[in-house]
Amino acid sequence: MTLLNLNQADLSDIRLIASDVDGTLTHNGKFSSDFISTLLNLQSAGITVLLVTGRSAGWVSALVNYLPVVGAIAENGGLFLQPNGQQDLLSSIPNLSRHRILLENTFHQIKQLFPNLHPSTDNQFRITDWTFDVDDLSTDDLQAISSQCRQMGWSFTYSNVQCHIKPPHQDKATGLDAVLKNQFSDLISQQVLTVGDSPNDEAMFNPDLFPISFGVANVRHYQDMMLHLPQYITQASEFAGFQELAQLLLPNSVTDDSM
Repeated sequence: MTLLNLNQADLSDIRLIASDVDGTLTHNGKFSSDFISTLLNLQSAGITVLLVTGRSAGWVSALVNYLPVVGAIAENGGLFLQPNGQQDLLSSIPNLSRHRILLENTFHQIKQLFPNLHPSTDNQFRITDWTFDVDDLSTDDLQAISSQCRQMGWSFTYSNVQCHIKPPHQDKATGLDAVLKNQFSDLISQQVLTVGDSPNDEAMFNPDLFPISFGVANVRHYQDMMLHLPQYITQASEFAGFQELAQLLLPNSVTDDSM
């Protein structure tokens, strides 16, 4: 459903935006000059932003420290990081050291079929999952890797930049639901808006869990690969799409100057 069919009443009481980062808050892989001002405008309007990303705990701890956000969920639901430095493990992993070894072994088994795979640049800063670059993997390649992961007892997802080997049942929706219940228990589901662009955001588009969801326009690239699609899709892609969403939420369209 495009924004042409938008029910403005859905947005009347939004208090928190749970947003993906890469491909949603970025433009060509970078934050734009008006990125922080948009976050500050939302903050001034009483709307907080919670990052929900597949990026590593190491990278996300830096984002939380510097950006005007209420916190961040890293590694597709693996951890919750707060601006005060507190870090909570959301995924049930008894022995993290052994966990990393098992993940690495799984990656090397996948490399037997796909020898050109390379760990992502932020893989060394990860705790709960293992990532490698999407590069030019085809849909069939991704399905084969997903099947191999399941056979070895892992789950698999991917975004516009990375592939993730992760524990079963670890996803953005599960992590977000836990954080909302523990940290934002005063909010109801109609006050939370989720936004993303890739298959690893699909769980946040599940209407049974999050009834108000948006995709920036580049989510259409993956619509044939996803069971759950966002309720609304912006006209613009990447951060321009997020700005389009912000303009709908902000009183008096305070983002007009930066659009």
